[in-house]
Amino acid sequence: MGKDENTDRGNWDHKADYLLSCIGYAVGLGNVWRFPYLAYNNGGGAFLIPYVIMLVFAGLPVFFMEVALGQFSSLGPSAVWKFNPFFKGVGYCMVVLSAFVGIYYNVIISYTVFYFFASFTSELPWQSCGSWWNSPECSTDFIRECSVDLTGINTAGVADFLIEENGFIGLGPAYALVEKSSVVELVSKLNITKEMIGCSEFTSRRVIAPTDEFFNKYVLNLAPDMEIKNTGSANVHLVLSLVVAWIVVYFALIRGVKSSGKVVYFTALFPYVVLLIFLIRGATLEGAELGVQYYMGKYSNMTKLQDAAVWKNAATQIFFSLSAAWGGLIALSSYNKFNNNCFADAVIVCVVNCGTSIFAGFAIFTVVGHMAFKLGQPVDKVVADGFGLAFIAYPEAISQLPFPPLWALLFFLMLFTLGLDSQFTILETVVTALVDQFPSTFHKRRGLLMISIAAVMFLVGLICCTDAGIYWVNMIDHYAAGWGLLIVAVLELFGVCYIYGGNRFIEDIEMMIGKKSWWFWLYWRVCWFFISPVLLTAVLIWSLVTFKSPGYKGYIFPEWAQTIGWVIIGIALFFIPLMAIISLVKNRGNIFKATSPSSDWGPYLAKHRGERYADMDEPYEALALAKCRARDEANNGAAANPAFEEEQEAADKTEQETSNL
Repeated sequence: MGKDENTDRGNWDHKADYLLSCIGYAVGLGNVWRFPYLAYNNGGGAFLIPYVIMLVFAGLPVFFMEVALGQFSSLGPSAVWKFNPFFKGVGYCMVVLSAFVGIYYNVIISYTVFYFFASFTSELPWQSCGSWWNSPECSTDFIRECSVDLTGINTAGVADFLIEENGFIGLGPAYALVEKSSVVELVSKLNITKEMIGCSEFTSRRVIAPTDEFFNKYVLNLAPDMEIKNTGSANVHLVLSLVVAWIVVYFALIRGVKSSGKVVYFTALFPYVVLLIFLIRGATLEGAELGVQYYMGKYSNMTKLQDAAVWKNAATQIFFSLSAAWGGLIALSSYNKFNNNCFADAVIVCVVNCGTSIFAGFAIFTVVGHMAFKLGQPVDKVVADGFGLAFIAYPEAISQLPFPPLWALLFFLMLFTLGLDSQFTILETVVTALVDQFPSTFHKRRGLLMISIAAVMFLVGLICCTDAGIYWVNMIDHYAAGWGLLIVAVLELFGVCYIYGGNRFIEDIEMMIGKKSWWFWLYWRVCWFFISPVLLTAVLIWSLVTFKSPGYKGYIFPEWAQTIGWVIIGIALFFIPLMAIISLVKNRGNIFKATSPSSDWGPYLAKHRGERYADMDEPYEALALAKCRARDEANNGAAANPAFEEEQEAADKTEQETSNL
């Protein structure tokens, strides 16, 4: 176990703890249930071209910037903005958005908890249509049908066959969507081919799958809308699952990075083991190649690269999948030792994250291809994304495998661990921000603060466990995890490069990782100063111009719900102008002073400050903790110490200045 360099804050015990935490944070549910479908739907293999380009010019630069900021200052997402107090509201915005996301994200994790425990059975509850929640329309099979046109055909001898009971609805001679069995019998009676009656090929249709009804009617108990009268009470099975999820998160973070850094050895690595198992098993199944062809094979469409929407989707996916602009990367890296190679870390995590998305796609589509083969359907008829892939399409694919319960247990345990890593960092981000802001109050009460925040987020999340819960999950996700993050990222790039100074920031980084050549920094300068902000601004403008009222499965959220959504994003963004105004007022309207680094900005520990930061004030957080220690010693009967008194006076002065800000 490594010795803490920063005894006030603490450090990761090992480098692997940090790397796995970052990988676990970046690699989340979206890598498994969103990227594969997004790639398939945007040109297959062709999608990798804009995806990699956006990684290089938008994702990686922002990722590296954030981990460098956190490591250099040893501060979380709110306190780190000492380098530019005018933009401190951007840090608060990060924390607020993370808090909102943490509320509904753990609800999604609770779905995986419920499915996991529901899989402890000899026959999966979504395999058949014989359960109490199933409707008469439920079917495990697809109906093969086609339209029939009997114009010009002598039907005198089959008039008694052309009746509604056999699927011939109406007076004819044209009939829509007649089942295959009736068509086959009809052409046999008429001694003609099906092409002669306009039936060149059969289409497939299924009213509703058992996996669909299990998720919507049993797990969600889905209401027809999110109106208050239809919300209902919280579903007990989801509430209990949510309790389990929050208990796991709390105990994993009970000692901060000291405990979570150990848990991630399982939660970050286990998904790769399961994905590898699914890939090997899927590759040996009949029809696996069908799925791969749709994912990255012959169905790849290079002409899709001419569609601007494909590039927008690539930029959005890479940016959100890396978890940039949430504040979590700053929080995690703030526990690094000062001379850690954060550049290498950024490259490793970004490459692993993108590689995982591509790898997961093969694991998913081989099994989906087998399902399509077993059902006799093309892959595009059975594949889905998001909730549809994780809780409807893939569970049905699992039911086609030998020993379905075993595969279901592995799959949902994998989703559970994928979600947990992200939730760990989301909660850690909020806690770190509060501890940094109020060190003397919360430093020794971190456990109490953690359980208090978890309890509040659990209680607020109960609305997502009601019959209308899935609508709330999607509504909060749409507003809290949408274009607000793009605003944060653009302001972050602008605040660092154009106000604090990109070259000054590079000198800060070189204090940590050593001097680098001018050529090394050329790429980063071009990205930070120009390419990254332009790309993200373009995506932001596109998102706002093409904004549509959000909904779920064709249901558009009512205006009052959308108003709540705008309030959510408004609360987060409100801190940006608020803190800018406060900074201006504090500096008597002097914009130069308001945007200049505070006197205690720089490396947390004196031994790392060198000549560049030799004259900086002791960080407010360090003085506040020193004051707290002095108070504790005084309370324990320690003799008065003049040095302690001077330290307390300095801490009181700095604390007063910060409270004024």
